[in-house]
Amino acid sequence: MPDKPLTVLTYAASASLAAVALVYFFNPNYLLDGDSSGSSASSRKKGIVGLFNPANDCFINSVLQSLAGLGDLRLYLIRESHRRELGGPEIYAEVPLIDSNGKEVNGRKLASLQSGEVTQGLKTMIDRLNERPIYKKTISAGKFINVLEHAFNTRISKSQQDAQELLQIVAERLSEEYHAGKEARKRAKKLQNGGVSSAEPTQPQPDSAKPDSEIENGTVDGSTKPPTNAPTTQEAPEETVEEILTEEEDGFPLEGQTEARTECQHCKFVPKPNPTSFVMLNLTVPQKSSATLNECFDAHFKREYIDDYICDKCRLRHAVEIFTKKFDSAKSEEQRTEIKAQLVKLRRALEEDPEKAPEGVELPDTKLAPKRKIARHVEITSFPKVLVIHLSRSLFDPRSSSIKNLAKVSFPERFPVGSILNRRTYKLLSVIAHKGTHNSGHYETFRRQHLYAPFSTPHVDNSSGPYSASATPPQSKTKLQSPKISIETSPPQENETPILNPSTTDLSPSTNSSSPSASTASHSLPSTRPSSGSDPEAHNLRVSESSTTPQLDTPPPSTDLPSKDQPTTTTNQEPKPRPSIATTSKAGSMIDVHRFKRKKRPVDRWWRISDDKIKECKTAEVLAMQKEVYMLFYEMEKDGDDRG
Repeated sequence: MPDKPLTVLTYAASASLAAVALVYFFNPNYLLDGDSSGSSASSRKKGIVGLFNPANDCFINSVLQSLAGLGDLRLYLIRESHRRELGGPEIYAEVPLIDSNGKEVNGRKLASLQSGEVTQGLKTMIDRLNERPIYKKTISAGKFINVLEHAFNTRISKSQQDAQELLQIVAERLSEEYHAGKEARKRAKKLQNGGVSSAEPTQPQPDSAKPDSEIENGTVDGSTKPPTNAPTTQEAPEETVEEILTEEEDGFPLEGQTEARTECQHCKFVPKPNPTSFVMLNLTVPQKSSATLNECFDAHFKREYIDDYICDKCRLRHAVEIFTKKFDSAKSEEQRTEIKAQLVKLRRALEEDPEKAPEGVELPDTKLAPKRKIARHVEITSFPKVLVIHLSRSLFDPRSSSIKNLAKVSFPERFPVGSILNRRTYKLLSVIAHKGTHNSGHYETFRRQHLYAPFSTPHVDNSSGPYSASATPPQSKTKLQSPKISIETSPPQENETPILNPSTTDLSPSTNSSSPSASTASHSLPSTRPSSGSDPEAHNLRVSESSTTPQLDTPPPSTDLPSKDQPTTTTNQEPKPRPSIATTSKAGSMIDVHRFKRKKRPVDRWWRISDDKIKECKTAEVLAMQKEVYMLFYEMEKDGDDRG
């Protein structure tokens, strides 16, 4: 049959043409793009937003992309913007003439800081960069640049700039705006606490009503009057207002504090350290072929010894010796009395505060004071949530100003910081790499592919707002709450007073154990958790974990009905004693961890971003950028953090 091969080829060609036609009809991009793996719908959804680079803007793009990958920073921007919206513009529009220290302030600068324009501009920019585009999307950083130029009243040069300098300016500005807004909210709370006098007619209000909610939000009602000389009924001390703000607000996540401690090697006197705030740690890269990040940290925080230092305590002791000799050699009684009074002041200063010289006593000249050897070291006292590290690679060369240090610096994915007793562990989220010389080059960003869960808003309907740190349930809420936070309790028996836990009423104010209908309704509501086939006691265990331990003599009997899937038990068995509330709380925690919490695999994928060009890479490739690494962004790990 000579025609059989020809027939087979004809059928094969027809089938191929039909397949090509079907592919072109249903998915034409598969053939037009030329790269099937990179053009599929699943891969296109994995992309992120890039940034244009019209004129040497890679230093701006790299900083913005790195900040966009920091979850704690984004959460702070959302909360701070929401706090400002709750307070209203009238709180931040009022500019005082003097600050808290009694010094005159720059009205224009303080008004700009209280407005929070850079905070809002950065939030808008980061929100746009965190979009998940279907197709390739590139935006411009021009609006954020305009915000910076308006805030600082200057123009940003289009020549090649340093990414570290830009980030330092932006981070310090964000910190200043936060503290300016915090002071404005504190002034508003003081005004409200002292603004309602006894002479003004006020309507009786229940506890935790409108005034308390407004104080927590930092809002000022238009009817609030400034404090007068009349006696007030709501006067709060300054310490109380400061404590309220500290409890409610989470500070700027990039801000930490260090203290420089010095110790005299002769008398072992340690002066009181002065805390210094920082938003970035500048570490010097050693001049050798390779180094580690730990070595750079040790060089910055190591203990150093300084000679020819004038110790305050040793100087006072020296003064006591000199005045004692004068007292022994004094001839008149008046001189002896005067010298004795000065000696008493010197000895009192030695016991109380050697750093403060006694008044009315002329100390000997500093040239005569003894020189001592001291030990000095710097330690972190307040750890930031986001640790930004700048590796300084600048070297001074007398022949050509400055050159770049090309030493390799190895850095870990997880980095412990602090002493053994006070240690925090940080996880690497972003890296800025620089390729080129000291005066020119290009910046790239490596950003971890984190998919953060939506921010929890359990009290979204409260007056304190969905992003407030403290949950204050509204008092006018009468509808049944979500079954997630409702407490299942048995209906009380006759002539029996139900005992409620205060924390339980805070979580679900509308649920009342004395109302059988409410308890029945909570049972009929569908569960928000997936069915796991476990006994219904698991739900009670989870509920008891979320509330504090109530003081009950005997736990109430359970009214939970067994589910259809649960096997029935025989009635002849003796009832087992129910565990205590504390044991139940602990068991509920174990059930949540082992049954309902799925362990996630560590995230090993990163974005390699070069302006508008975006590629995928792995952690090993990021850690291999030892020669080009320039800035590191670490985020503090939380308890139970399993994001990988």
